[in-house]
Amino acid sequence: MSISLPLASSLQVLRADYANPVHARALVSLLDAYARDPMCGGEALSDYARTRLVSALAARPQAYSVLAFVPAEGAQEATPVGLVNCLEGFSTFACQPLVNVHDVGVLPGYRGQGIAEKMLALAEQIARERGACKLTLEVLQGNVGAIKLYQRIGFANYQLDPAMGQAQFLQKWLPDLSHPT
Repeated sequence: MSISLPLASSLQVLRADYANPVHARALVSLLDAYARDPMCGGEALSDYARTRLVSALAARPQAYSVLAFVPAEGAQEATPVGLVNCLEGFSTFACQPLVNVHDVGVLPGYRGQGIAEKMLALAEQIARERGACKLTLEVLQGNVGAIKLYQRIGFANYQLDPAMGQAQFLQKWLPDLSHPT
């Protein structure tokens, strides 16, 4: 199901305030929906993440989030429909901050309406205010819609020298003995 919105007048895109209970609930709810999507592994957030996520982000000055809301019929609170989580890192080559766009999620019924693009524009504005030299993100090869969006707004595969090829995103999980998963 897709919901057609007059986005210019109804969509609210803003920087999340981790101390705001409405924003905190929206952040956890949207990240859980994003995690349940097959493109993100298809599994709900753990209870550990659900209960600690907002306070953990708030404790990190290098983290910020962007939320999108639409008015809800007959409700006092708007409906949260989109989320972008960002984490500041550092480019040693540029000797400047960089921002990794870690999560970009829009609820299925609201996709294809420019919500992610509007959230990413605000995420970029905040990154510029922080003096960041670039934005980075990871996307699965099979997420064709997201790749098209990212390319349309200026993202490209990372490479230093075309002869050496494009960079690959690798990971290594470290055992965490401090909490159960």
